[in-house]
Amino acid sequence: MPHDPFQRVLDAHADDVLRFLVAALGRHDADDAFQETFIAALRAYPRLRRDSDVRAWLFTIAHRKAIDVHRGRARRPVPVESLEDRAAPSTPDGGLDGHWARVRALPERQRAVLTLRYAVDLSHAEIARVLACSEAASRRAAADGLARLREEVTA
Repeated sequence: MPHDPFQRVLDAHADDVLRFLVAALGRHDADDAFQETFIAALRAYPRLRRDSDVRAWLFTIAHRKAIDVHRGRARRPVPVESLEDRAAPSTPDGGLDGHWARVRALPERQRAVLTLRYAVDLSHAEIARVLACSEAASRRAAADGLARLREEVTA
């Protein structure tokens, strides 16, 4: 039995993949990563095994594109003309954007698990397939990431 046309795959999963990437990267970088995800998926789609979980496969690609963006950020210098000698402005909690910024600062595995769990609403079994780990490892990374976020918020 042949694969569904790729357009059907795109239509079925585009919103969830974009939501994941926005949560993982922020709106600015999510659009580019979204396009790169589906270009890579389109190129690899003919070689995909017929019995593959297409949703998990797409999130695996999106997760890897998000990792690439995070690695790229670390290599990019931040240009500034001059630095003023003043204290950073104090901001309140930051709302959801502040929380997602904290999530983006977590270690790679914790960041991926929490983003897939809370932005895309994947189960731990689905997350384990996307990240190629055990369900127990997914649960542990989520627990560790949440504990770390709680420490930062209450500190």
